[in-house]
Amino acid sequence: MSEPPEAAKPLCPEAVAFLDQLREQKRYSAYTERNYTQALRRFSAWLKQQPGGPDIFNVEPRHTRYYLRDLSGEFQRRTVHNHLSALRSFYRYLLKQGRVPSNPFLGLNAPKLEKSLPKFLTEKQIALLLAGPTRLLENETITRFTALRDRLVMELLYGGGFRVSELSGLNYGQIDEASGVARIVGKGKKERLCPTGKVALACMRAFREQFRPSSGPGDPVLITDQGHRFSVRRIQLLLKRYLDLAGLPHDLTPHKIRHSYATHLLDNGADLRLVQELLGHASLSTTQIYTHVSVARLKEAHKLAHPRA
Repeated sequence: MSEPPEAAKPLCPEAVAFLDQLREQKRYSAYTERNYTQALRRFSAWLKQQPGGPDIFNVEPRHTRYYLRDLSGEFQRRTVHNHLSALRSFYRYLLKQGRVPSNPFLGLNAPKLEKSLPKFLTEKQIALLLAGPTRLLENETITRFTALRDRLVMELLYGGGFRVSELSGLNYGQIDEASGVARIVGKGKKERLCPTGKVALACMRAFREQFRPSSGPGDPVLITDQGHRFSVRRIQLLLKRYLDLAGLPHDLTPHKIRHSYATHLLDNGADLRLVQELLGHASLSTTQIYTHVSVARLKEAHKLAHPRA
């Protein structure tokens, strides 16, 4: 029987414990956990190919420099940064556990990332996107169940600014129907309050009354035709369907709807710190990029309309 490739071999117990901590204590998303797992597997495989075969507990700064060189030759800058972030975090964990004397990835100079403004939809494009389920229902292309459910997915994405994993995991017990506010536990177990918006709340009530009258606090808000919880992947595919229907870019993701949510709040006068709280950002600098989006739009409007621009 042939030897399995290095990338498919089991991780060391310390790496498994580290990933368990990310999932159970820090509540990292399945997507982040997958990326960290890939980074750890690849680095473990790379170490075994080096002269002398240093193990994961005897990594020196020179090894990390060589590894950065190899990563940079194979992947784009964003992927390189993600891998190094995962490994830096893993060695921080090992250091706390007393398994290594220092973090060999600390101080490693990764290639600079190009700063780009987040993509978003205009308010008119959002309105066109949200009208999709009604259009298909009127054409008798989908059932009323699917139309209401699909509209609810997109209204919550845009009305509440949820991360896609938060939306998939949303239960009725997290939403105060009287106020229309959802209690969300996001990244790093950080809890925040998210107003869903009156339109999203009306959609949720209509869907629940017609198709989920016996649902309880622990039941998922979003379900499939068979009654199962709506997965992250299903939400992504659903959005692509309605982007196509609206003639909008197919590569826009649910996270871009979150970008639109933040941009439109700021465009209409919301305070930056309030938007930070609504998004669940730990740092204000993460939220500030949306102010750059708004300023860029103002400058473009000025350029197109003003005779002295």
